[in-house]
Amino acid sequence: MAIKWEGVMPAVTTKFDENDELDLNTFEKNINAQLEAGVSGIILGGTLGEASTLTPKEKENLVKKTLEVVNGKVPVIINIAEQSTKDAIQVAQDAFAWGAQGLMLLPPMRYKATDRETVVYLKEIAKSTSLPIMIYNNPVDYKIEVSLEMFEELLAECDNIEAVKESTRDISNVIRLKNKFGDRLKVLCGVDTLALESMVSGADGWVAGLVAAYPEETVAIYKLVKAGELKEALKIYSWFMPLLELDISPQLVQNIKLAEVATGLGTENVRAPRLQLEGAERKRVLTIIDDAMAKRPTLVDYKSL
Repeated sequence: MAIKWEGVMPAVTTKFDENDELDLNTFEKNINAQLEAGVSGIILGGTLGEASTLTPKEKENLVKKTLEVVNGKVPVIINIAEQSTKDAIQVAQDAFAWGAQGLMLLPPMRYKATDRETVVYLKEIAKSTSLPIMIYNNPVDYKIEVSLEMFEELLAECDNIEAVKESTRDISNVIRLKNKFGDRLKVLCGVDTLALESMVSGADGWVAGLVAAYPEETVAIYKLVKAGELKEALKIYSWFMPLLELDISPQLVQNIKLAEVATGLGTENVRAPRLQLEGAERKRVLTIIDDAMAKRPTLVDYKSL
């Protein structure tokens, strides 16, 4: 399946039951809600989320379950965030064997690679697979930035590097990327609190977090922006902002899962070492969610745009 790298692509949370096993029934309910809302793809194994706690078998089960639920409607993409080039290549090969249609690829985890090491790492993985790839560029959280010059080298040698999840927090970088590479490199916003601004600046799509709890509102913002209905998009985005800010936190998984409980699309079960929120922080997050739910907007018919 070819990937268009546009629209809203949820970085979905991983669902667990009370016994710390995959909760595939709740997971299926959430994926169906994403599809009904009109998302353009499903991204599994969020790197700032709980992907690092999953076993290879759990990753395989998630991919195969998602493919079953999606049934060809949208592409299924899995993250690669490994410690070594060898392991990353193995995940790429496994993903292909499991039936995934694309990869989201980070620079090396934990080790702060040089620019040369980063480029070689990304090239070797890209050249090991035929699957299309979106590079995740997040120097704020991962301390490595893939510069325009590095992208130029990568794109010259790796036809299957097709997109970037742009998370530098620098809105003008969207314009730099589009000016330099045009449609050769699709740009998707990777920071929820900068999504509308990024799309107005030319981003092709949005790799979203709070979409896991609010799929319709997220897709509506994208559709309205692309249709030029900025006033209507801004109304939803302004309501959404306190919730979107829950995504830029080390506890983003716990925050998003509490929001999923509020909308009936998940549970708050997390995998250790993460723990459910408690005390003042739990009260603060629930207050934000409860306030948003009380003011949840009525959406226009965005699907017809």
